[in-house]
Amino acid sequence: DKERPGLYVVDYYRFLSHTHYCFEERKASQVSDLACGGGMAKDLAKNRRVVMPSWTEHEEIKESQQSCTRNKVQTTKYTFLSFIPKNLFEQLHRFANVYFAFLGALNFVPIVNAFQPEISIIPIVFVMSITAVKDLWEDQRRRKSDQKVNNRLCEVYDRKQKQYVERRWAEVCVGDLVRLSCNEIIPADMVLLHSSDPNGVCHIETANLDGETNLKQRQVVRDLQQQGSEFVPENYSSHLECENPNNDLRRFRGFMEHPGKVRVGLHSENLLLRSCTVRNTETVIGIVVYAGHETKAMQNNSGPRYKRSKLERRLNMDVLWCVILLLLMCLIAAVGHGFWLSGRQNPIYMIPDDTHPALAAFYMFWTMIIVLQVLIPISLYVSIEIVKLGQIYFIQNDLDLYNPVLDTGVQCRALNITEDLGQIQYLFSDKTGTLTENRMLFRRCTVAGTEYPHHENAISLEQYEEQGCGDADHSLTLRSRTSRKSLSCKSLSCNRSSLSLNTLTAESDTQSVHDTLRRHTPGAGAFSSTMECAVVPDPQLQARLNTLSSPMCSPLRQQAAEISHILDFFLALTVCNTVVVSSPTQPRHVMPVVRTPLRSLEEMKAMFQKLSLPRFPSSPSQNTDTPPSLTKKLFTRGRSASYFPNNPLQTPITTLQSPTAKDNSADESESDDEDEAEELLYEAESPDEAALVQAAKAYGCTLLGRSPEQVLVAVPGTGPLSIPLLHVLPFHSARKRMSVVVRHPLTGEVVVYTKGADNVIMELAEAAEDGFCREIMERTQRHLDQYAREGLRTLCVAKKVLEEQEYKTWLKRHEYAETSIENREELLLESAERLETNLTLLGATGIVDRLQEEVPESIEALQEAGIKVWVLTGDKQETAINIAFACKLLRPTDHILMANCDSKVTTLLKKLPNVSSTCEARLHELQHEIRQVTKEGVSEDDSSDCVLVIDGRTLDYALQKELQGSFLELTCCCRSVICCRSTPLQKSQVVRLVRDKLKVMTLAIGDGANDVSMIQMADVGIGISGQEGMQAVMSSDFAISRFKFLRKLILVHGHWCYARLANMILYFFYKNVMYVNLLFWYQFFCGFSGSTMTNSWVLIFFNLLFTSIPPIIYGMLDKDVSGETLLDLPDLYKSGQNSQAYLPSTFWMNILDAFYQSLVCFFIPYFAYAGSDIGVFSFGSPINGSALLIILLHQLIESRTVTWIHTALLLFSALFYYVFVLLFSLTCVTCNSPTNPLGIETKMMSEPLYFLVCGLTTVLALLPRILCRAFCSTICPSDLVRAQKMERLSAQDYYMSLRQWKENKAAQRLSSRHVPQNLSVNADMPHLTECIAEAGAVLS
Repeated sequence: DKERPGLYVVDYYRFLSHTHYCFEERKASQVSDLACGGGMAKDLAKNRRVVMPSWTEHEEIKESQQSCTRNKVQTTKYTFLSFIPKNLFEQLHRFANVYFAFLGALNFVPIVNAFQPEISIIPIVFVMSITAVKDLWEDQRRRKSDQKVNNRLCEVYDRKQKQYVERRWAEVCVGDLVRLSCNEIIPADMVLLHSSDPNGVCHIETANLDGETNLKQRQVVRDLQQQGSEFVPENYSSHLECENPNNDLRRFRGFMEHPGKVRVGLHSENLLLRSCTVRNTETVIGIVVYAGHETKAMQNNSGPRYKRSKLERRLNMDVLWCVILLLLMCLIAAVGHGFWLSGRQNPIYMIPDDTHPALAAFYMFWTMIIVLQVLIPISLYVSIEIVKLGQIYFIQNDLDLYNPVLDTGVQCRALNITEDLGQIQYLFSDKTGTLTENRMLFRRCTVAGTEYPHHENAISLEQYEEQGCGDADHSLTLRSRTSRKSLSCKSLSCNRSSLSLNTLTAESDTQSVHDTLRRHTPGAGAFSSTMECAVVPDPQLQARLNTLSSPMCSPLRQQAAEISHILDFFLALTVCNTVVVSSPTQPRHVMPVVRTPLRSLEEMKAMFQKLSLPRFPSSPSQNTDTPPSLTKKLFTRGRSASYFPNNPLQTPITTLQSPTAKDNSADESESDDEDEAEELLYEAESPDEAALVQAAKAYGCTLLGRSPEQVLVAVPGTGPLSIPLLHVLPFHSARKRMSVVVRHPLTGEVVVYTKGADNVIMELAEAAEDGFCREIMERTQRHLDQYAREGLRTLCVAKKVLEEQEYKTWLKRHEYAETSIENREELLLESAERLETNLTLLGATGIVDRLQEEVPESIEALQEAGIKVWVLTGDKQETAINIAFACKLLRPTDHILMANCDSKVTTLLKKLPNVSSTCEARLHELQHEIRQVTKEGVSEDDSSDCVLVIDGRTLDYALQKELQGSFLELTCCCRSVICCRSTPLQKSQVVRLVRDKLKVMTLAIGDGANDVSMIQMADVGIGISGQEGMQAVMSSDFAISRFKFLRKLILVHGHWCYARLANMILYFFYKNVMYVNLLFWYQFFCGFSGSTMTNSWVLIFFNLLFTSIPPIIYGMLDKDVSGETLLDLPDLYKSGQNSQAYLPSTFWMNILDAFYQSLVCFFIPYFAYAGSDIGVFSFGSPINGSALLIILLHQLIESRTVTWIHTALLLFSALFYYVFVLLFSLTCVTCNSPTNPLGIETKMMSEPLYFLVCGLTTVLALLPRILCRAFCSTICPSDLVRAQKMERLSAQDYYMSLRQWKENKAAQRLSSRHVPQNLSVNADMPHLTECIAEAGAVLS
């Protein structure tokens, strides 16, 4: 067929799908027969779980359920008997602990021991004991929490007693029927079997699980009886099969088989998850499918995140260098000892021994390992953990990072990567909700090719932004604070009402309206005030709709078709969503009954005849003539009182009003309607859904209530309509759209309403043959481009009318997909894509999403700090560029490089080899353009003024292995990159590519579930607790509430954490090497015998106690530069990016300095006491005293902050040492057998020479470091040193120096910048240059 070349492809696809469906259907049938005949096969039992009531007589299933995990939760790691062996086993997984335990055991070997064996194990016992006490304390806290949870009570059905009895949560098991009431917490994962709501609806709050306060709607399994009446457990005889336990909170696959062999698919909407709270429902009953540690909540309870920081990896490498240094020193001592023995023949001062010098050297090697063991800093690892806890404490308690609106500060979820915040080089950010408010406000729309600008609505929004921003914050404060109170105050939460289709009038709530509003506001998460919700209708569009209320008007056929599109457009906005309707002023099961006066059926029929089209038109291929009898029948059925069931305590309420009703009653009901309609509150999972529903409400298409089977909608001119809801095809990131399938209440046709991304809907829209529809699509596309240039978020709305046979064919396959356990997601995706074809375009919307406060300043500061900012968004290219200009990611002088593949490339063309080669050529062309600009006399740094804008299709090709190199080479030449139309998978792929290929530190920040993979892929993941729930926060390393807080978190706290920890680690290495070298130099004067000039107690405690506390405090409190200066001068952050505080050269310079200081500290006392008759320990006394002063004062030189805390700690460490050695010298006689240290320290300190030696040694040892610091600060100061000098100036001089600093930096950038131009390689967006030219119209 030459006219339809894609026909064969479509037919072939349908053939494959039908073949796959028939094969799977036969396989499912065989599995069912196998289960009925002889029980479930073993291989299927491994992948599935069969659940029946706990009193079932089926032996195989009963045994299987009894083998399942009980509901008792135990998060503790230890028992009374297992604590010591298990904790030891865990601690010995650390290499450092194994190393010191080995040395402690080695010292018990007599032939190689260096000093008393008991003393050698003190360090390892001390460190491991501290860790064990910490672990035990944490485990006890978990034990108490477990006991509290396991002892909670719930009602479980007991077949013997024929009633529900109270049981502890720990006693609940799989197959139990559990009954819960309003505000009760769900004890286990249960499939919902019954709800007191006659429509089988239950609402739950998942705040305990994922932090979201919006209510989630759950529904009873389809085709179960007894809804609305008392549930009789004895009559429940169905059984269900489901997948094995897993940690996917948003997926549940299985089916329930009723006695008639009828299978009904189970999905996440039927599952009540453990830890969630029942809301707005008096009673629910469910059967437990997962209990205890098999529940999804426990499967996701993985504890704190653990990542290895870059500094930690560097530390491990330097520890290995210290091990090599230790082995080298021990080898030298061993060889020296062997030669020393060989050069002496039976000296009189040695005990005769037949050991060969070579063997003695071997033994000496191990002895020296014991003596010099402190070269490896055993206390360093414990000190690092303590310092990081202190850093986290100060971050979380920083008032500048506290949001009083949400009453939240920074959450540190990863405890060991604080220093990575100071080394970020690439930042990947989402746009919506991260850079913007994610409070969607309806701005304008286009319907049937006609654009309705809503000028008055724009003016109203501008006035609100100028006058009402403070009120919005106040309203949001009420919402956030009461959301937490609802968990503990049960009497309040139950009054939150969800409007269902069966509600009746009742007495008013006893609580005040103000209190009720405060209780409800957590659910209204899309808006912060009523003013934001209000939409001012466009006069032209309102006039079109008013035609329906004027039966005397006779519009032309063209106008009738347009009005028909308008009605379908607003009806799609009303029903194509998952919005839950609630009311703040009515108790449960109460909904204001909308009694809009109806014109008679004759008047409706006359209106239809005037329009010459059906009230709700079908697609062009459908017959547009509807028999009056069918219309009347469907219309009456849609208006029947069956959707408002009778309350046993009240009389039925009829929603139909007689055509002969009095006018005054009609007017009164209309005024009541207006008051009650304003009280409807919409709880949406995404803010854009609520914004569209509010926009439809402004034009009279009001969403009144929702249940799993129908939606109650008020339509202009008709009043409330009950629309049967057949299917909801939820939004999917691969499809980028959602759809609902409804049975039209007037025409009886099956209609699919779809809304989604504009590029997707436009491709799926039917290629209409008539000029009218083709013109509509062309005009709509122009309007969409205009919306994008204004920075608006765009969505397209479309519909499709199905023939009955077409719907039945699709339904059969869809039901099979719903009841599948394996590959359910793939089958459902195929089913949705099969339905969403040949759509009829209705219109499009433009929604405004304002920037968050201080976003431009934050991004500008991050870029000045040398961080490359990438924005990964799913929005249109024009929208992303416009927002980029608004947030200063793009500057007017920047070169914009646009790389787009043709958006018309189909899936089949992707397989052609020339597509990727074409994209590669475009990437090389952009690189060539940059090189051409560079050759024009511009410096290499000018590449930082280029910004790459790439769309999703081109990015898909660029991520292919053969194009990754070209793509990265191009991005390295750009200051920023904007990825448009990117999927969640592409976001994570981009982060991984940059992180792994460029070997840089990456940070990803986002606020929604679509950002989770990107957040987890980056070195540092930051979640924003915004309007899209808490999925991003739960997956992040750090959580903040606003993007502006990222500025101080990175530039200040990140810089401090890195600098403090790096300096502390270097100091630990320095002091250990310096002290160990003192013992090493002494070996040259004692025949390399492994002897020491100090007693073993001082040797062990010197680094473990005497000098370990000051560096910990410095690691928490030291500030090289103040926070204000770091914010004023973002350039200072580059020192952390370049790892200037901890370079390999810095490490080795500290080691060399330690060697020099040890030489001075050893040989000055040596020469001072040369020729005297002092003993070995007397010789070591001034050496130890000098070493202590040198090490403490060395830290004082390196520190940048000296407060009374630092001074007190230094004095305490010195006093602690001298008090210890004096008491040791006065009291210990046999503490260091076989020698006697009694009186040595007191005698040495009584001599003036001791203090002279200590003073001279300290000065000479520290003099080179002092001179080096002075030279570097004076001759070639770094930016940090210059900033430190600026802080010492007066306030006026400081600001003058600051302004001069910024002017110099700006002059450097301007000197290398040339005239801006656009370098574009763009296949299908010639209008994009208009967007750049109109950057002044960006929303701010």
